[in-house]
Amino acid sequence: MNTTAVQAAAPVSVRTEAPVRVALVIGSNREGRFGPVVADWILSLLKERPDFAVDVIDVAATDLPTALSYDPSAGVRTELAKVTPKLASADAFIVLTPEYNHSYPASLKNVIDWHHAEWQAKPVGFVSYGGISGGLRAVEHLRTVFAELHAVTVRDTVSLTNAGRLFDDSGAHRDPEAPAAAVKSMLDQLAWWAKALRDAKGVRPYGS
Repeated sequence: MNTTAVQAAAPVSVRTEAPVRVALVIGSNREGRFGPVVADWILSLLKERPDFAVDVIDVAATDLPTALSYDPSAGVRTELAKVTPKLASADAFIVLTPEYNHSYPASLKNVIDWHHAEWQAKPVGFVSYGGISGGLRAVEHLRTVFAELHAVTVRDTVSLTNAGRLFDDSGAHRDPEAPAAAVKSMLDQLAWWAKALRDAKGVRPYGS
C-alpha cells in the first residue's frame, strides 16, 4: 500500500506592528484657557485606540523665549528637554489649537519654531476650537507652517464650534456621536500616514 508523507506546515510568522507614537500638542497658554477640556476629551478617545501610544506636550508648561538662540543657555536647554524628546520620538502629531484673531496662538508658533528636524516627514492632525469658525482659520494657517517644515498635514480635521457650550461641567461632550466620528476619521488618516512614513524612513532616511 502506497503511503504519502505529509509534511507539517511551517509556522506562520505573524508580524506585530508597533503602535503609532503620537504627541498631542496643547497649543494655548492663555489664563482661563479651554484647551485642557478638549485635550482630556481627545485623550479619552485615544485610549480606545490600541494602535496609538500617546505623549502630551502642553505649551503652558514650557517657558521658551521668543528670541531663538543657536547657543541656548542652560535654562533654555532645560525648557527644551521638556518638549524636544517627545517631538523627536513621535511618529505623528495632533495639534490642538484655539483661534485668536483669525489665527493660532503665538505660544504654539514659538514651540514649533524651536524645532525643525523633529517635525520632518511626519503627519500632523488638527483639533481646533473657537467661536463660530471653530478654529478653522487657525488650522489653515498652520498647514502652511507645517508644509515649510516638511510635515504632512492630514485632510480631515476636528473643529469644535462654540466649544464652551459643547461640554458639560464634568468635561463630557454633550452630543458626542458626530464629533467622535470626526475624531475617528482624523485618527485613521493619521495612523495610515504615520505607518507609511515610518516604514519608508526605515528603508531610506528622509532627504537622502
